Amino acid sequence: MNSIISPRGAAAPIPRRRLRAPRLLALTALVAPLAMAQTAVRIDLSKPGVPVSPTLYGLMTEEINYSYDGGLYAELVRNRAFKDDDKTPAHWSVVQDAGGSAAIALDQRYPVAATALTTSLRLDAARASQGHRVGIANAGYWGIPVKPNTRYRASFYAKTAGAGGVPLTVSIEGGDGKTVYAQAEGGRIDGEWKRYSVTLTTGAKVKPTADARLVIATESPGTVWFNQVSLFPPTYQDRPNGNRVDLMQKLVDMKPAFLRFPGGNYLEGETVATRFKWKETLGPIEQRPGHRGTWGYRSSDGMGLLEFLEWCEDMKAEPLLAVFAGYALHGETILGGPALQPFVQEALDEIEYVTGDVSTKWGAQRAKDGHPAPFKLRYVEIGNEDGFDKQKTYDGRYAQFHDAIKAKYPQLKLISTVNGKDWVGSQQKLTSRVPDLVDEHYYYNVMEMLNDAARYDSYERSGPKVFIGEWAAREGEPTTNLYSALADAAFMAGMERNADVVEMACYAPLLVNANPGGMQWKSDLIGYDVQSSYGSPSYHMQKMFRNYLGNVSLPVHAEKVSTQSWQRPASKETPLELPPVTQVPTMFFSATKSDQRGEIYLKVVNSIGSAQTVKVDLAGAARVAAEGKAIVLGSAQKEDTNTLAEPTKVVPVTSKASGLGKRFSYSFAPYSVTVLVLSTK
Repeated sequence: MNSIISPRGAAAPIPRRRLRAPRLLALTALVAPLAMAQTAVRIDLSKPGVPVSPTLYGLMTEEINYSYDGGLYAELVRNRAFKDDDKTPAHWSVVQDAGGSAAIALDQRYPVAATALTTSLRLDAARASQGHRVGIANAGYWGIPVKPNTRYRASFYAKTAGAGGVPLTVSIEGGDGKTVYAQAEGGRIDGEWKRYSVTLTTGAKVKPTADARLVIATESPGTVWFNQVSLFPPTYQDRPNGNRVDLMQKLVDMKPAFLRFPGGNYLEGETVATRFKWKETLGPIEQRPGHRGTWGYRSSDGMGLLEFLEWCEDMKAEPLLAVFAGYALHGETILGGPALQPFVQEALDEIEYVTGDVSTKWGAQRAKDGHPAPFKLRYVEIGNEDGFDKQKTYDGRYAQFHDAIKAKYPQLKLISTVNGKDWVGSQQKLTSRVPDLVDEHYYYNVMEMLNDAARYDSYERSGPKVFIGEWAAREGEPTTNLYSALADAAFMAGMERNADVVEMACYAPLLVNANPGGMQWKSDLIGYDVQSSYGSPSYHMQKMFRNYLGNVSLPVHAEKVSTQSWQRPASKETPLELPPVTQVPTMFFSATKSDQRGEIYLKVVNSIGSAQTVKVDLAGAARVAAEGKAIVLGSAQKEDTNTLAEPTKVVPVTSKASGLGKRFSYSFAPYSVTVLVLSTK
């Protein structure tokens, strides 16, 4: 993913071209229905339909919008290893209470032995004394979240210049230092590097706030060096290097079939040197050097390869592993042949780390890292958006990766980042090898998305299956509004109608820190600050689509018909005849059935500001109950959205639906996405 809106700034990656010019329908048809016409929909149950891929809906992730550091990854200290800036201790401040005097500075003279910790923070506290505290403070990512009855795990490396030792206290306190929410003795620091850890527990009457900071301080004179200062709140499943609870729960609630990681541009890096080097993300966090990301800030690599895999495990989702394929974001390319072979081997090693048993080199390393059992892996993507490689070398590079991976892991499905239909990645073609899937990316405004919602209805059926690896309608910020959710739903209805073509899809970007400076990409799925989080209307819509997805996609035919031409058959068993009039661009439909639950899920998008009545004919149905339920996401204004202040303004509402049957009429609310659950039992 690259910006397709604004020119490159100092902290943004290179601009991305418009990914595709969509086919345009008549725009007037999108905003008003035909006069004296109704919509008629026939769902043909007499035909077998097509199987829905069990991996249809998943998640895509990359380090953007402070998605990991400052987001899902639960670490609360910003710049914990003092490498965010080469010259100054960014995000750190000096504490000087009651006339105490001190200074802080970066120091590279004393790396921590046998670790990747090369830069320390020096505290010169010569003027500390009883009642005159000095120290260091970190306010985290736009604050430290203080909550009542909460245990925090703090740790740090420290050493001092003298043999006598310097006693330290560790506290979480208000931004002005006047309120202490939790405090513990940090130990007496001596002359050698050691790791210290404490538990900080807030009281039951503590009022939640983000106006807080972590402080390590002393009232004894001396010089102290610090490294890798860390603070973790409770994490999901209580993992020691784990994820933020509320964000994880929102992702788990989406019931994703897979997680595509480690990302798009984040995989590539701005240069080959700054790509995601998975081997440097393994083991204890002090062994991880971190690296510059592609969106203007440094990544701690606390979210490493094993953490991605455990993230999948916690969601009961499959990993979809993307491997670096020799192309970096700023155009640096490793040509196929001997120069590329080390990167091919790196990909083979990575797959072995994921899937190998403990008798293999990298399977043994995974076990050493704490996870002896191998992970299930079925999909591997070769690179990311390699259609932008101006040297057009992907065909040869893909073939080299393809042959090596298939030779060792023939069961894996390989995904190409080019050869998709009609998007910019198709400007480069694969001729040497045929992939199992092709990855297509679409970032549209709402009108473009609605206009292109039927793109897979006429897609070539003889080629590889489609993986829609990044897509979104982009209206609203930092998260999308209802109008984007309607366009997204229309596009997803097209995915379901064409389940024989679309095997997998995942929206992007997934996460955004809503604080000033936290967003690099407008229009995201889930927003948060340090204390709370919320899902956009598109988030709730995607949960609806995932929760009500059958195993078979049913043939759906929708038309506008004149109100005078609607003729009820003489017999209820006689199929309804629909005169062909025109396409229905204001409404969008899909229908799937669950053989296990005996239900049909009719999904309907009404993209305009007036209610529309639809005549539904379930042709060939043996029985349809008169009562079902309707799950409706909608609001009075298409611009309505959710925010940190109003997190549930636009959410689904479930109600009983009556008057259903093999043929019925139903009025769909303005600006709404509806799932009708029809029982065939």
